[in-house]
Amino acid sequence: MKNIAIFASGNGTNFESLVCACEQGQIQGKVLLMVCDNPQAYVIQRAENHKVDLMVFNPKEYGSKKEYEKEIIKKLEEYKIDWICLAGYMRLIGSTMLEKYEGKIINIHPALLPAFKGAHGIRDAYEYGVKVFGVTIHYVDSGMDSGKIIAQRALNYIEGETLEQVEQRIHQIEHELYPEVLKKLCEGE
Repeated sequence: MKNIAIFASGNGTNFESLVCACEQGQIQGKVLLMVCDNPQAYVIQRAENHKVDLMVFNPKEYGSKKEYEKEIIKKLEEYKIDWICLAGYMRLIGSTMLEKYEGKIINIHPALLPAFKGAHGIRDAYEYGVKVFGVTIHYVDSGMDSGKIIAQRALNYIEGETLEQVEQRIHQIEHELYPEVLKKLCEGE
């Protein structure tokens, strides 16, 4: 059984899909900690609903990224975390955490990397006019959405679809693919 921490900044639908997969026994792991850098995020409520412990912080209260990452590492060590899953966490992971957890931090991105990196992958792809959208799960490195790809799943654009309809279909794929990948990682694949 692996100990999992999820980092999130927003609504938390990917957080919830991972927690539920663990609770239902699909993943040989348990989400012990949710780390959030946004005290107003709805994911906090989701964590409370699932009785997942929280570490909520405001980065502006720290002198540097290194300072708050040291605090996060203390918490991760306290919970003996094996895997860190970024699920809409809107900060780049710094060298302090990368040195400690290299190869143990994964991220989900709502585009087929290496295209459409950054915070608005779906919108950027939609505005570009792509005919194939998708989801990527990758290891986290020092760049933005640049780590080694673990898995991808694509979907074809349906003529006339709105951005919101594409987003809904991408989120469905995210909620299937992320638990599948975490399951394999927790099983040592």
